[in-house]
Amino acid sequence: MASILVTGSNGQLGNELQVLAKQTSHTWHFTDIAELDICNPAAISKFLSTHTCDFIINCAAYTAVDKAETDVDTANKINAEAPKHLAEACKLHNSLFIHISTDYVFDGTKHTPYIETDTTNPQSIYGTSKLQGEQNAISIHANTCIIRTSWLYSSFGNNFVKTMIRLGKERDQLNVIFDQIGTPTYARDLATAIIHIVNISSQNTQAFIPGIYHYSNEGVCSWYDFAKEIHDLQNIACTVLPIETKDYPTPAKRPHYSVLNKTKIKSTFNISISHWKDSLKECVQQL
Repeated sequence: MASILVTGSNGQLGNELQVLAKQTSHTWHFTDIAELDICNPAAISKFLSTHTCDFIINCAAYTAVDKAETDVDTANKINAEAPKHLAEACKLHNSLFIHISTDYVFDGTKHTPYIETDTTNPQSIYGTSKLQGEQNAISIHANTCIIRTSWLYSSFGNNFVKTMIRLGKERDQLNVIFDQIGTPTYARDLATAIIHIVNISSQNTQAFIPGIYHYSNEGVCSWYDFAKEIHDLQNIACTVLPIETKDYPTPAKRPHYSVLNKTKIKSTFNISISHWKDSLKECVQQL
């Protein structure tokens, strides 16, 4: 049995971890900014002085990708500096650190799935801040696992799935980008994988293999494909039209291709991953 701190627990992934945690025998400490400001090293130290934590799972992030282009300081504090503070605390208290990152660390110019050692080249403030957070954590604490994920959604919070359902019911027609290719990630599946890593590592710390890992669901799609599948599952009659990225300009540049290769995480931790269509069906049944 382990003691685990989860930061950013009010987000999509944090909420899914809260659901699944009830099925474990571990001791969980779920915090968000009201309980623990991870941008404040003194607050982290104070928390860990009264809570022994074998693992720290950092789900907290500044994820407003476009807003980050003008809110650079806040994005950097949460995405780059906070992981540094948490890694320092993990090193001091001999805790294992699991930190969640993003496909936005890549520029999207590849045409085959990204592996963990591919060159990073973020094209946005968000991506740059997340990459700096990765580098800060790994350089400070040897026992760090970075898990990069993509296109996260769940039954909690605001996300593409919920937006497409809402807009599909409100409108007769929707334009959705077809030339950005990636893979959706059901946050419950990612949470399941994280808990699996915690379970095997709490029984044998040698099972915790530090490094960078990629996790999304299996398969490949565009945002247009994703939207069509959402509407098909919900029997929404809205017409979905494919458009190009250039027809929908945004402040932050998105990667055109960000499919992640999951071979490493599957083989290292013996994890099986569902196809994105199967996981999407499971999620929308709960909405």
